[in-house]
Amino acid sequence: MRKLSLLLIFFGLVYFLQFGSENKHQTKFDLPYSVNAEEASENMKPIMEMIQGDGNAPIEMVEYASFTCPHCAKFHEEVYPKLKINYIDKGLVKFVYREVYFDKYGMWASMIARCAGPDRFFGMTDQIYRKQSDWARAESDIAIVTKLRKIGLLAGLNEAQLNSCLQDGVKLRALVEWYSENAKSDEIKSTPTLVINGEKYSNQSYEKLTEILDEILDKS
Repeated sequence: MRKLSLLLIFFGLVYFLQFGSENKHQTKFDLPYSVNAEEASENMKPIMEMIQGDGNAPIEMVEYASFTCPHCAKFHEEVYPKLKINYIDKGLVKFVYREVYFDKYGMWASMIARCAGPDRFFGMTDQIYRKQSDWARAESDIAIVTKLRKIGLLAGLNEAQLNSCLQDGVKLRALVEWYSENAKSDEIKSTPTLVINGEKYSNQSYEKLTEILDEILDKS
């Protein structure tokens, strides 16, 4: 418990130094987290895009989502599984998942999901969304991190890996910068938002989404 408390103090300090008073929890936002150019480190590595499906698929779908967003959790419970079976796995859709950061808890979840690497990222994402009502409603920062770490441990990560990922301040800054650039470029204001072949859509039911996708496929 003492190690976990020290970890939270460190991670909270990094978060405070990066975001300060700009952090506002809201369902719609105007890029509350921005990184000044002088804060960027030369040691920052490009953030890896998390992708499923055929890279040459006729449709590219980018989902902007937050791990603390209930509507995103519902999308991943009700829409995404059928989308994966009927479109992604059949080579019809290249699916790109991009995180949006409303708060530090979504950031922590993102860093743990990415800690698993690209091969296990989507499996981790599935578990984080499935258990969102449990970890996101925990009574304290320590309780939230503990529950998120349990998800990571169940996915095969060890304590050393989790500690390393959660203490990676350079990765945190790089993720915020990456998020800010993407959100500005695609004018993302809420989640989930889908960008399908460059056209932006709000949250969709599976039935409505198939209409959009099938219309594009019929024309391709």
